[in-house]
Amino acid sequence: MTVAEFRAPAHWRAIDFLSDLHLSEATPRTFDAWAAHLRHTPADAVFMLGDLFEAWVGDDARTSGFELRCAEVLRDAASRRTLAFMVGNRDFLVGTELLGECGVLELADPTVLVAYDQRLLLSHGDALCLEDTEYQRFRAQVRSEAWRAAVLARPLAERRALAQAMRDASEQRRQKMAAELWADVDASTAVQWLTDAGSTTLIHGHTHRPRSEPLAPGFVRHVLSDWDLEDDAQPKRAEVLRFTAQGLERRAPDA
Repeated sequence: MTVAEFRAPAHWRAIDFLSDLHLSEATPRTFDAWAAHLRHTPADAVFMLGDLFEAWVGDDARTSGFELRCAEVLRDAASRRTLAFMVGNRDFLVGTELLGECGVLELADPTVLVAYDQRLLLSHGDALCLEDTEYQRFRAQVRSEAWRAAVLARPLAERRALAQAMRDASEQRRQKMAAELWADVDASTAVQWLTDAGSTTLIHGHTHRPRSEPLAPGFVRHVLSDWDLEDDAQPKRAEVLRFTAQGLERRAPDA
């Protein structure tokens, strides 16, 4: 497997990783925490590894409403530090128009980050959840150029309705399963990815099960936390994984 590679500049002192914020108009507290972190973190770069948005219906939505507010935060933060973005299973329609206009780097999934004499393999994580065969079929469909072009050709209002229907179906399916039965990363495939990338450390999101644990002898993964700071969240969650020359540290967002 050919893996993209990103080499951090030698002067970078810290890099933040986050994922699965699922930002929407319904999550104002989470949005505010994200915006504050991007503006105030001391890190030289923030790598956003998928599902930043609950849904993204196309870059032409970025000129008004909630999407415009998101674009303004990204543009402002990218003027202060490097921002990089990898699509997830909810925001796979984020395109070059949004990222280019806001000054955000696009990351392939997976990407090897080379920094502080280490090689970290970065992924959203959904492609590794092989037991969820229904989702993998869906993923193959929506990641195709033909499907993407057909959907983006629809009027914006139709795309919003489609995104809502897809979210509702996903939530109904999720509620029917106990949390411990949700698909997780296939360890043997993850180790093969790491071997191909010349890395021993995987960082991913998607599963909403933040932890750091071995995948196999000599291989480890760090799962990023989802974010939910709304009034009905039990418990409230927001966590950043910070990478420095001293290693990886889980910490609260900066405000």
